[in-house]
Amino acid sequence: MKYDFAVLGGGSSGYAAARTAADLGLKTVVIEGGREVGGLCILRGCMPSKTLIESANRFQAIGQAAEFGLTVSGRGFDAGAIVARKKKLIGEFADYRREQLETGRFDFLRGTASFRDPHTLEVDLTEGGQQTLSVRSTLIATGSVINSPPVPGLKEADALKSDDVLDLETLPQSLIVLGAGPVALEMAHYFSALGCRVTIIQRSGQLLKGVDADVAGVVEDAFRKRGMEIFTNTSLVRIEREGALRRVVFTQDGKEHAVEADALLNGLGRRPNTDGLGLEHAGVERQGATVTTAATQQTNVSGIFAAGDCTGPFEVVHIAIEQGELAARNAARVVKNDPDLESIDYRLKLYAVFTEPQVAAVGLSEIEAREQGLDVLTASYPFNDHGKSLVMGETEGFVKLLADRNTREILGGAVVGPHASDLIHEVVVAMRFRATAGQFAAIPHYHPTLSEIWTYPASDLA
Repeated sequence: MKYDFAVLGGGSSGYAAARTAADLGLKTVVIEGGREVGGLCILRGCMPSKTLIESANRFQAIGQAAEFGLTVSGRGFDAGAIVARKKKLIGEFADYRREQLETGRFDFLRGTASFRDPHTLEVDLTEGGQQTLSVRSTLIATGSVINSPPVPGLKEADALKSDDVLDLETLPQSLIVLGAGPVALEMAHYFSALGCRVTIIQRSGQLLKGVDADVAGVVEDAFRKRGMEIFTNTSLVRIEREGALRRVVFTQDGKEHAVEADALLNGLGRRPNTDGLGLEHAGVERQGATVTTAATQQTNVSGIFAAGDCTGPFEVVHIAIEQGELAARNAARVVKNDPDLESIDYRLKLYAVFTEPQVAAVGLSEIEAREQGLDVLTASYPFNDHGKSLVMGETEGFVKLLADRNTREILGGAVVGPHASDLIHEVVVAMRFRATAGQFAAIPHYHPTLSEIWTYPASDLA
């Protein structure tokens, strides 16, 4: 079989690339070897985790009913019903993605592929047998897998993984979370909101490593108020298991500590899923498990591209989709012998963390601005002095804007507080059109709304 473009992986990035390539007239095939079709976001990431978190958020809100003059009796939850709702929704999402992959716009093979050489793929078909493909260009979009670092006792402790949590129908009374990245903190929030005693152990000096300290500090303070125990600046020593009890031994400030709980969650991140692809036969370079790419998403081998979690540098769905679409457009250029390839621009890099309070940011952080030696101004405004958030009883956190000192162009924004994942998009739009702080401040905002809070730091910067 001969193809212009082969996509290894049927997740969000792979599907977006295949759709784009087919629209550009490339004869395209998608090869997916996972047990299920849909990719991490649909099956085990964004959508299922946010479904669970939505239940936790509503349960937590019911617990605050008295503050709003409301009386609620019989407050409780059914973890099995929460998981059942998640399974129903995710099943529908996955079915829709399968239908998209089977539309006929491109070929879809169920199986695992590996390179024989830069232009030949060997596919072990799920239903048995092999198929050899001759390809002019390829996209590696194989995603990521759970990272299990070599901590003594971690494997024997039978730690929960983020995948396991999504199907947990009986919640433990206590939980230790290893790590404090987005997934770890979202799961900590989920368990804590439903009454589980949560302890977080983090290696770096703050939660959400790489995020501005003032933003991360709000989340840490909120978690502590909710009763979570948090240890930062730690080093794991070993993990022990005695029956159903898990014990984590770690050092902090040169002293050894130990904490115990009924369950342990490995929230230490994920790593690129690139083993077994035969990349060495194609000459594709990796840094560790990460496929190395240029800004064009092309690897060191002409015609072989990578996108999504297997290459980074930002493991979020919308960027994976952007990378996949750009890779497909560049593959079309390679097929046509056009050397003028597009490069990706991360100026509007965007992320959100669905904790309570939520965190979201776009563009540069203060840390990044300092590292780049930029001359910037910053301004912030707190939710505890904002009308709509006071009405809502959601007063934790603040919004922050960064602007170039000379031009006042907005270079970044962050929000930690209510509906942060939605509020951040107003800054994304402003930055997309390179608005100055003055132009942003002049945009009308209805009162009282959460979104009008942006006008205060924008006016200060202007």
